[in-house]
Amino acid sequence: MRAVTWQGKRHVSVETVPDPAIIEPTDAIIKVTSTNICGSDLHLYEVLGPFMNAGDILGHEPMGIVEEVGSDTGDLRVGDRVVIPFQISCGSCLFCNDGLMTQCETTRVTEQGTGAALFGYSQLYGSVPGGQAEYLRVPQAQFTHIKVPLENPDSRYVYLSDVLPTAWQAVAYAEIPSGGTVTVLGLGPIGDMSARIAAHQGARVIGVDRVPERLARAKARGIETVNMDEVDDVGDAIRDLTGGLGTDSVIDAVGMEAHGSPLSKAMQTVVGLLPDAIARKAMSEAGLDRLGALYSAIDIVKRGGTISLSGVYGGAADPLPMLTMFDKQIRLHMGQANVKRWADDILPLLTDEDPLGVDTFATHELPLDQAPDAYDKFQRKADGMVKVILKP
Repeated sequence: MRAVTWQGKRHVSVETVPDPAIIEPTDAIIKVTSTNICGSDLHLYEVLGPFMNAGDILGHEPMGIVEEVGSDTGDLRVGDRVVIPFQISCGSCLFCNDGLMTQCETTRVTEQGTGAALFGYSQLYGSVPGGQAEYLRVPQAQFTHIKVPLENPDSRYVYLSDVLPTAWQAVAYAEIPSGGTVTVLGLGPIGDMSARIAAHQGARVIGVDRVPERLARAKARGIETVNMDEVDDVGDAIRDLTGGLGTDSVIDAVGMEAHGSPLSKAMQTVVGLLPDAIARKAMSEAGLDRLGALYSAIDIVKRGGTISLSGVYGGAADPLPMLTMFDKQIRLHMGQANVKRWADDILPLLTDEDPLGVDTFATHELPLDQAPDAYDKFQRKADGMVKVILKP
């Protein structure tokens, strides 16, 4: 089969690789019909390269048709149309039963000290082959799937793999009071969808970015926007819009590669030049994130407010302004999305009325073979690229 493979820093290629096969009774094989490039894939493309191996298959946002099932896959049947959550979880352990599928005891990558295994996401999360491919082996398939109707285009449902539940959780974790205010930092796919969900739920939303196309997308849906390149200070700009208080909540949808963090960017670059074994140790023990977005969130949020972190961070010893956080009584809520916890809440919105705009959410739909160029443009924020669907 053909698959998108990691070959080095800022280097991916589409290669012919062996077809996946059933290994465990709980496995299934799906024929992938659509698969997305995620903003967090760019962390592998750039910063997290030391945890990757040449030939690793990328991608964690696929959907398709079940081609083969193992002997212990529950009610999953050949021919079912399914979306595959980005995390692999059993559905029956203590954490899955508590709605924390990202902490699944069955698939947790204990040797790395991390949570549930993820598709296509480095040694940190199990080196599981990803979904930017023609076929995908799905472990723990009895639970790691979301059945969707056979009708309607893939674009209606494919975001259930990551974007929709991640954005939904970001809003839930933000604890926005009824009729309250929220700033969304970063209007990439997760920030954009978080803004849409928060607005749909009745919040006043202010989106912050510097990319004109992303700001324009938000404005078109009635979201207030702040172009960070057009103000002297983002925090002051938000306070000017909120009576001097800041917003009740802030969603940081940027994460470890925030702009405006030149020293941390330089450190990331230096670490990226080290031999992998040394770089992995440095990243596992040091504070190497670019924290510009998080620092902005701490500044922006109203006293007593909540910051929701959905952007990926990877530093082990990042410096935080604890005095300010303590003094402002800020609440922090963070973590990867527990996809299946939120699926039943989201599915009723995936109708022809399309209140969240999923049918037109992708800016680009491309053949799988164009993935290398898409990664390059997405990383550079070129060509108005916000969300990419790849078609194997």
